[in-house]
Amino acid sequence: MFHYTVEVDKSLDEAVSALEASLKNEKFGVLWSLNMKETLAGKGVELDGDYIILEVCNPHEAKRVLEKSPLVSYFLPCKIVVYKEDGSTKVGLPKPTELIKFVENEELQAIASDIEHRLIGAIDSIK
Repeated sequence: MFHYTVEVDKSLDEAVSALEASLKNEKFGVLWSLNMKETLAGKGVELDGDYIILEVCNPHEAKRVLEKSPLVSYFLPCKIVVYKEDGSTKVGLPKPTELIKFVENEELQAIASDIEHRLIGAIDSIK
């Protein structure tokens, strides 16, 4: 599976707030937050679902992986999505270990595994 997704017992906004706090514990910050429904509505397109896309980054980890391969920039910053599906709030991310396979570098795979573990921990702590 290319992603990790869980259901949380929170509203969309509560999940985003809790996630931002949890990410700080792992030294990740939210660089940017995109409310997809509002953004598309501003372009005249109606979207039924609610999606908040967070671009998150740990600057030290970003520097570390970029120094090993500029191709990693294609995957940065990391994305975490909070969305509604069938009345439930879900939180998920594409797994860094799956994305980094495209770069074919064992050293980067180990770093991606650590980052993935930390991001999943941040998500799991808000359940």
